[in-house]
Amino acid sequence: MPTAASARAPARPAASERRWWPWLKRGALWAFLLGVGWLIVRQARTIEWDEVLDALQALPLALVAAAAALAAFSFALYTTFDLLGRHLTGHGLRAPTVMGVAFISYAFNLNFGSLVGGVAFRYRLYSRLGLRASDITRVLGFSMLTNWIGYLLVAGAAFALSPLALPPEWRIDSGGLRVLGVVLAAVALGYLLLCAFAGGRSMTVRGHALEVPSLRMGALQLLLSAANWSLMGAIVWLLLQGRVDYPQVLAVLLVAAVAGVITHVPAGLGVLEAVFVALLSHRVPQAPLLGALLAYRAVYYLLPLVVAVMLYGVTEWRARHRHKT
Repeated sequence: MPTAASARAPARPAASERRWWPWLKRGALWAFLLGVGWLIVRQARTIEWDEVLDALQALPLALVAAAAALAAFSFALYTTFDLLGRHLTGHGLRAPTVMGVAFISYAFNLNFGSLVGGVAFRYRLYSRLGLRASDITRVLGFSMLTNWIGYLLVAGAAFALSPLALPPEWRIDSGGLRVLGVVLAAVALGYLLLCAFAGGRSMTVRGHALEVPSLRMGALQLLLSAANWSLMGAIVWLLLQGRVDYPQVLAVLLVAAVAGVITHVPAGLGVLEAVFVALLSHRVPQAPLLGALLAYRAVYYLLPLVVAVMLYGVTEWRARHRHKT
């Protein structure tokens, strides 16, 4: 007969369940990776790369310069995420210094993945500037939250109001994408409600105390991040020279962003192009489509990385100089 203590004890998963669940998750991840890899290889074999390079060279220089200016504005917006974290933690670093750290981290994050850029560079740079590990963690977490809460809002609006015409072999149609959009937007708005009713309070999640921001701070997060994601879509739309409506381009970019995060491929190499070709090649010839995406990589990934490498070199030199003196 069970005792009272045993009756109150939570049920533990069966040993067999504990064994197969991790393998199931790994298997699903590897299946997704192999599927994306197969899609990239299949499409790469059908592409006339000479035509792609011709399409890239045919882009007007003024158009590429305008795209680079939008990219600079987008990076500037992203650096404000760390400024919000500065306000949240109350640390004393100057705003230009914080924006410089965020810029360097974001550029390396885009090209080498979040563990290298978003995490490692922030910890190294902020710790050299005297921030405590706890404050760095809070700034990092708040920046990531800002980025993805804005994503939910923009993706929700894009999927719900202008759903994509998905390929027939995909297991979700436009109606399903519209439902997904409503759910994503509801989550983003739910975050605002949480800020409105629980702002300033602390919540414990898996043993970590998290402070719920105020409604004003939550609204700033949504506004800045949504503007940044919208700018990224505008850059691709501009380089495509209006061949596809902006909401459609933005929706495809948002799908590609999640695919790149899931696959953990540095810079999303091949993933971005595979998603765009799969979803837009029926509306835009492959050569100009891939030419526009290569130009996007140049102005949004490679050019900022060059600047970030130089800034990082200056930062390291100054840090060593301070230690010597």
